[in-house]
Amino acid sequence: MAILHPISHMNPATEMSSPPTARGLDGVIALESAICDIDGNAGALLYRGYDIADLAVHCSFEDVAWLLWTGELPTPEESRRLERQLAAHRYIPPAVHEFLARAGEHAEPMSVLRTAVSMLPVGGYPMEESDDPLTQSIHLTAKIPVIISAFQRRRAGLMPIPPMAEGSTARNFLFMLTGTLPGDAAEQIFDTCLTLHAEHGLNASTFTARTVAATLSDTHSAITAAIGALKGPLHGGANTAVMRMLEDLESQNRAPREVILEKLETKERIMGFGHRVYRTIDPRAVILKDLLQTLADEQGGSLWLDMSVEIMDTMAESRKLYPNVDFFSASVYATLGIPADMFTPIFAMSRVTGWTAHIMEQWNDNRLIRPRAAYVGPRNRTVQRSPALSTDKNRH
Repeated sequence: MAILHPISHMNPATEMSSPPTARGLDGVIALESAICDIDGNAGALLYRGYDIADLAVHCSFEDVAWLLWTGELPTPEESRRLERQLAAHRYIPPAVHEFLARAGEHAEPMSVLRTAVSMLPVGGYPMEESDDPLTQSIHLTAKIPVIISAFQRRRAGLMPIPPMAEGSTARNFLFMLTGTLPGDAAEQIFDTCLTLHAEHGLNASTFTARTVAATLSDTHSAITAAIGALKGPLHGGANTAVMRMLEDLESQNRAPREVILEKLETKERIMGFGHRVYRTIDPRAVILKDLLQTLADEQGGSLWLDMSVEIMDTMAESRKLYPNVDFFSASVYATLGIPADMFTPIFAMSRVTGWTAHIMEQWNDNRLIRPRAAYVGPRNRTVQRSPALSTDKNRH
């Protein structure tokens, strides 16, 4: 891996020979972090030293959030206190509710979420609490699900449903979204999805959050910027693209393998496959596939599962490409009845815990993030104008 070294001020002669660059900062080590470790060759993902498969089975999303923020799993008393804090802050200011009501059914959900989060400090927090990064992290984790569910109901012509006074983030979100209390299986599956999306190292949105935080801007500005980065189809937006692909395959009434091979022949990108870090299957995809199988077994079969497995096998055989987290998460969310364009906001609802963990880590030993670009443009140019068009700057 390349290591990003600081570049000292150099004279023009030295500047002509720029240090080597890494396109897209690929493989560059920009900072040290104790939050997340990814082994792309082995397909391993650790949060604070715990394997993701271990956390997915034995811990709630709230436990994982506390782990990311503090470095340790919560004690029973810390768990109860965090549950009380989350419950107490599952509200959004009237100005944000008014904005959501005006946004309209055709507004892009990630754009709505980005704007709503940026509005929260205007009337959302007592000032004496807002300076504490951990408190801000808890507030944002409590409020973002309220924003997402309220917007979805508003654009469907329904009134938002207030959260319950207790219960998990997963249970409250599904209740606020549908108006029906979820069953234990649905709550547990959705809770696991939130855990799987909570953190993933120095990805584009996390790096964006840390870059903004490094300027000593505020938490909400950093999270707003991170949401903007996650909105892109090459980052969080990929899961929506996966669902659109599955829906398109269903409408064609053809074998998925046949269609995928045709797309590969024309060099079309198959969303949900390949990863900048993993060289094998994403460990989160393995867990999500099992969750999708559980849902399919409960419902007596699943078209999305059958199609997804056939696509996965086709990609492995023909291109040796393997699913990332977006591929099976799309089918899981769709099976839970969540609209496709809400997948990425739900990604943000989970990832805010990782973003805020990185913001706090950045501030614990802050240094302004200021890389340099290798200049590749022309040199030694001079301004040449005709005498008639020249301006004598000393004339006045």
